[in-house]
Amino acid sequence: METLISYFESIPSSHRALILAGGIALFWLIESAVPFVKFKYNKWQHAGINIFFTLTTIVVNFCLAFILIRTAQWTVDHQFGLLHWLPEMSSWLFAVTGLLLLDFIGAYLAHLVEHKVRFLWRFHLIHHTDTWIDTTSGNRHHPGESVIRFVFTTIGVLLVGCPMWLVFLYQTLSVVATQFTHANIALPKKADKIISYVLVSPDMHKVHHHYVLPFTDSNYGNIFSVWDRLFGTFRTLDREQIVYGVDTHMKPEEHNKLANLLAIPFQKCRSPQSEE
Repeated sequence: METLISYFESIPSSHRALILAGGIALFWLIESAVPFVKFKYNKWQHAGINIFFTLTTIVVNFCLAFILIRTAQWTVDHQFGLLHWLPEMSSWLFAVTGLLLLDFIGAYLAHLVEHKVRFLWRFHLIHHTDTWIDTTSGNRHHPGESVIRFVFTTIGVLLVGCPMWLVFLYQTLSVVATQFTHANIALPKKADKIISYVLVSPDMHKVHHHYVLPFTDSNYGNIFSVWDRLFGTFRTLDREQIVYGVDTHMKPEEHNKLANLLAIPFQKCRSPQSEE
């Protein structure tokens, strides 16, 4: 465990970039070879849009990184946050507890609030407009949402009391998990179900991308599925019934044009429909 901590305390930016690019490349190859859905789309054009949003997310996080670093260091220096107030524990238990709590505040809670607050939903909506979910879709976030997510992550680091090595570890796991759950692949149903008891599985996240309510407003988890199960936001839907996208923006000129995607948060908000 000490080796792991030492590595993530000073993980080079090049390694983080390699994990991001390597994950996309790996799942891109797998989904190209054995796709779950044989989409009729221009895969490169679709990837171009999503990679643009990936790059804007990287830029936003890079520009604001000093805030996150100083916040993490402040919690350590002042012994502030849940991890510092709990009884002393082993390094492994410390890491798992920290990952769970950071996943709750910085990811699950942030995601839920984005769905419930209309102003925030305007920005998160861009992620849901994608009707061709593949591994590049995981990073399809409007620059405005990247800022919103960063704020929640920083709040999570502050409240949990995460040292920076734990933040880097969480972000690394989050990147890989996001690419995995969005990839256009399908595990054996039994295996997927078993995984979903602890971690967010591909089928579990596919439900979140179904185009109508109440499924859109479910399965908010990022890495761990425990929070959805605990707070009653877990839903299932047979993978063959899932239709990707969001019912308010199903036209290609709305969900597959970069200029329109950037403008959506500033357009008139549309009311979604429901299957129930």
